[in-house]
Amino acid sequence: CPGGASVRWLKHLFTTRWHLRNAFAADTLDAIEAAVEASERRHRGELRFVVEAAFDLPLLLRGMTPRQRALGLFASLGVWDTEENSGVLVYVLVAEHAVEIVADRGYTGRVDAALWQDTCAHMAGSFAGGDFKLGALHGIERLTGVMASAFPARGPREDEDELPNRPQVL
Repeated sequence: CPGGASVRWLKHLFTTRWHLRNAFAADTLDAIEAAVEASERRHRGELRFVVEAAFDLPLLLRGMTPRQRALGLFASLGVWDTEENSGVLVYVLVAEHAVEIVADRGYTGRVDAALWQDTCAHMAGSFAGGDFKLGALHGIERLTGVMASAFPARGPREDEDELPNRPQVL
């Protein structure tokens, strides 16, 4: 739809760092970090949370999708490089209220893809309604259950925290 591309461009051009800071204020980022830390005590996986306001012009010109961006960040941030191949990336694109989850190959055959998609849909619904903090926290809680079923904890976590718990803001 020709009008759809124009609307997408406008969303990206007019979504600023202010919008991102408003949606993911310091207290929200602190709450997400605490939730990731608590989550990782319940399983052997590694969870990485990334938020971005909007794509810049070169990414828009290339027709970048949120999924493509999430896959690129999964690689560039080293989420794939965990000892048990148990990394999970949550990527949020504020301009589109888009959520993408990329799970490492260790989840293949252990987790139905529909569970990842269902979590994305719930988070995106909360974000579209303006509830970024609660949407993120509920999403992390849902992911914790999925990750714990695939990589259950073996008692108190003694392994090294392989990825930062603080959300990455791009």
